[in-house]
Amino acid sequence: MSLVPSGSGGGPAVIAEVEMNGGADSGATTVRATVVQASTVFYDTPATLDKAESIGDPKDKGRDEFRKYHAAAIDVPGPEVTRLAAMAGKHKIFLVMGVIEREGYTLYCSVLFFDPLGQYLGKHRKLMPTALERIIWGFGDGSTIPVYDTPLGKIGALICWENKMPLLRTALYGKGIEIYCAPTADSRQVWQASMTHIALEGGCFVLSANQFCRRKDYPPPPEYIFAGLGEEPSPDTVVCPGGSVIISPSGEVLAGPNYEGEALITADLDLGEIARAKFDFDVVGHYARPEVLSLVVNDQPHLPVSFTSAAEKTSAAKSDSSAKHY
Repeated sequence: MSLVPSGSGGGPAVIAEVEMNGGADSGATTVRATVVQASTVFYDTPATLDKAESIGDPKDKGRDEFRKYHAAAIDVPGPEVTRLAAMAGKHKIFLVMGVIEREGYTLYCSVLFFDPLGQYLGKHRKLMPTALERIIWGFGDGSTIPVYDTPLGKIGALICWENKMPLLRTALYGKGIEIYCAPTADSRQVWQASMTHIALEGGCFVLSANQFCRRKDYPPPPEYIFAGLGEEPSPDTVVCPGGSVIISPSGEVLAGPNYEGEALITADLDLGEIARAKFDFDVVGHYARPEVLSLVVNDQPHLPVSFTSAAEKTSAAKSDSSAKHY
């Protein structure tokens, strides 16, 4: 609602309530309303008026950016997952792919797993988004920390800085991970040290993938602006230099890190090296002290809403199944 004066002539003005959209195009579907939260300039009326005039029309850019991000995310399962599965089947590979997963209106940073038969195996949702990621992504739970036993070895993944979480890594070690995938956005040299440490700690092969991106790979300004870089970078400016790498259980760098451009980082993995590394150090085996230090992982899904009717139906189905045995 807004207030406008009505009436004419020399009499006193009467303030009447009117519809906010009054007088506007009757076919309009939206109306922009703004509430300004700001202080006055105390004891300085002209400055207060200047401040009022300087307050512009705020754009709800953040929410609209999220709307576009949400629209570009994928449902799991969904058509994009089906297409990725077909790619894995076509090329006869195990495929580990990072995605932004959409469930309702919550987004998750996730990793999807596929086998050479073109089957979707499952997913890992990032357990702990980093810093401002927490206002964009939801939090995974213990039900999506898988390790898949494949003919190539036991494969799993953690995403970016959750690789720094010792207990989460230990959960993967406890599942016997052998090929440890670590997709990241961290291109710093210190990341290479973390990857080497994980390979040695877990006695596993570590495959860390990062993007190589130039400014021109993103939408142009003002649609997309790189904050914190000062001047707008030129189209060919490298904004993420990669650093993808493959490291053996002994800590040897087998391929990479590559900072030159888009590339395939390839190495042959001698799985026998895992046993050789475990001879020295098996973090959840002969080098563990469970009577002193142990880890309990809650691997149950945590749902914000559950319905008793669903549980009752499940219980009734189990009862019917048991009755048929007599």
